[in-house]
Amino acid sequence: MKKYLIIISVLSTFLLSCAPVLREELMRSGIYDFQLKEIKENPVFNTGKLFIFGGIIVKTTVTKEGSLIEAIYVPVDPRGYLRDYYSLTDGRFLAVFRGKELLDPLIFKEKREITLAGEFVEMRKGMIGEMEYSYPLFEIKEVYLWPELEQYNYYYPPPYPPGHYRYRPYDPWWYDPWWRHRYYRW
Repeated sequence: MKKYLIIISVLSTFLLSCAPVLREELMRSGIYDFQLKEIKENPVFNTGKLFIFGGIIVKTTVTKEGSLIEAIYVPVDPRGYLRDYYSLTDGRFLAVFRGKELLDPLIFKEKREITLAGEFVEMRKGMIGEMEYSYPLFEIKEVYLWPELEQYNYYYPPPYPPGHYRYRPYDPWWYDPWWRHRYYRW
């Protein structure tokens, strides 16, 4: 009996770890393998279609029409996980959330990562700095805010003790010159 419980728990853990970040029906019905330039080139054809994609938030504002997110486009895989975004991006987009609750700008802040299911509405003119830019506007059906990555400030000791003429990192005293006489080994 124990053997079956262990197998069931391992399988359930495996299956839950592969779960999509958004609802299954949205993931099945949405288009996730696309580029923003395809939408910009033919906005009339894409109006009303559901897209699954990710982004890095540039800013979030609260307007009369709802919470408006400006983000840098990041493609996603079939489960909604963000793909590599260190390469060249496809541009920026706007996403509006017209739900009852508010997407708080302090939580949905700059540099946070999101995955969303959004219906394409229109192209909207805007500004990036002093340059005019044409944003694709999506209406958010569901959004997933990825957890913030913790920034660690590691301290690395110097490569050798100050004033030491020989570098031997296998010695326990190599980083602390005050304890040399106790652990000194040749």
